[in-house]
Amino acid sequence: MASMLLNTMRTGAINPSWAVRSVSRSLSTTTQLQAQVQAKSKKTLARPGVKNIVLVEGVRTPFLLSGTTYADLMPHDLARASLQGLLNRTGIPKDAVDYLIYGTVIQEVKTSNVAREAALGAGFSDKIPAHTVTMACISSNQAMTSAVGLIAAGQCDAVVAGGVEFMSDVPIRHSRKMRKTMLSLNKAKTLGQRLGLLGSIRLAHLAPELPAVAEFSTAETMGHSADRLAAAFGVSRLEQDEFALRSHTLAKKAQDNGLLEDVIAFKVPGRDIVSKDNGIRPSSMEQMGKLKAAFVKPHGTVTAANSSFLTDGASAVLIMSEEKALAMGFKPKAYLRDFVYVSQDPKDQLLLGPTYATPKVLERAGLSLADIDVFEFHEAFAGQIMANLKAMDSDWFAQTYMGRKAKVGTPPLDKFNLWGGSLSLGHPFGATGCRLVTTVAHRLKKEGGQYGLVAACAAGGQGHAMVIEAYPQ
Repeated sequence: MASMLLNTMRTGAINPSWAVRSVSRSLSTTTQLQAQVQAKSKKTLARPGVKNIVLVEGVRTPFLLSGTTYADLMPHDLARASLQGLLNRTGIPKDAVDYLIYGTVIQEVKTSNVAREAALGAGFSDKIPAHTVTMACISSNQAMTSAVGLIAAGQCDAVVAGGVEFMSDVPIRHSRKMRKTMLSLNKAKTLGQRLGLLGSIRLAHLAPELPAVAEFSTAETMGHSADRLAAAFGVSRLEQDEFALRSHTLAKKAQDNGLLEDVIAFKVPGRDIVSKDNGIRPSSMEQMGKLKAAFVKPHGTVTAANSSFLTDGASAVLIMSEEKALAMGFKPKAYLRDFVYVSQDPKDQLLLGPTYATPKVLERAGLSLADIDVFEFHEAFAGQIMANLKAMDSDWFAQTYMGRKAKVGTPPLDKFNLWGGSLSLGHPFGATGCRLVTTVAHRLKKEGGQYGLVAACAAGGQGHAMVIEAYPQ
């Protein structure tokens, strides 16, 4: 695929220079967009006989660089904090929640069902079921849509969904040979058997197995795949650095202007109160240009500056049937409408989930790209975002790889990730989806839009997209 894409780029089927123009335009128009609240007259996506499901509230802990203030905690501590923040923000009685679902990627072995442990720690009744899901970077997306399914099926009226990731203390295993020896030692019945097993241990057996953000099926790290994808679509290092700088600049502006309303203050035991994300660091093109390639060395274009960073954090949302929410006196933030999941080749199309998911979810909702007022895409890498936007704007890619007659089109950057994204705010793998959905709801209200679109890629070549409709103000 890579060679075909590169040849197409050279013949001009995809324009590689759009970002330089679009980034500067989006930076100059952000303030105007946030200041303008325009009434919309588009149709609602409500359907006769279909239950309306709403987002009542969404919160998250501050997203922090791993190894910083959260370093001595455990995943359920962060998940519990997000649940307590949601309870405090909404005031919902703990026994009014029917079910809890959390997403996570790298599981702590002591709390494998982190949803249950966090719920008990937050004071929810032990009679409320809770389970944990995992779907790589769209784990909390899966938690939310599972909640939607439970409500749509009439099983529940109120579900809390969320996600958590804790990269400061990931499980590090002994080698397989050492694990086998230790298990055999546990079963040994005589001193002679134990001494024999201990004598079989070699120095090489002591080497630990370190976790890696890599595909099991291809053994390729996600960063390496992102570098190849950027090259296939002709995304330059300059374009990637410009997009990353845009993300940090917009995130800093949103943070300074108090727009990141989903962030709750968290008193870290034995440490300070944390109230802000700490990965937002606007730099300069000059400084970013000095960094060396992080994955494909020495000539790759993906660096630490244009990649999302390892992050600790948790998020939580309250999802209810509209009828139940109104009966309890809540003012919903948004309707959760159509959603899709997609999968494709994890080798050459690992990070193209948004490209495949976006046209499918728009078709399900009966909308076009032009109908969308707010876009929030997960920014795993700047190169991944740029490659997706170019693929979405290519008739050739749509026809050759997606079996579609025409491209879906490129989201305008003056509607795209205007409060920063995963590159700047951080990306706790299991928690990002809830942040995206809550941000769309807040932006729709702030900007006077009606429809928002969330899209994200995930390991395994998977992806997700959801249409969100503003709740009438």
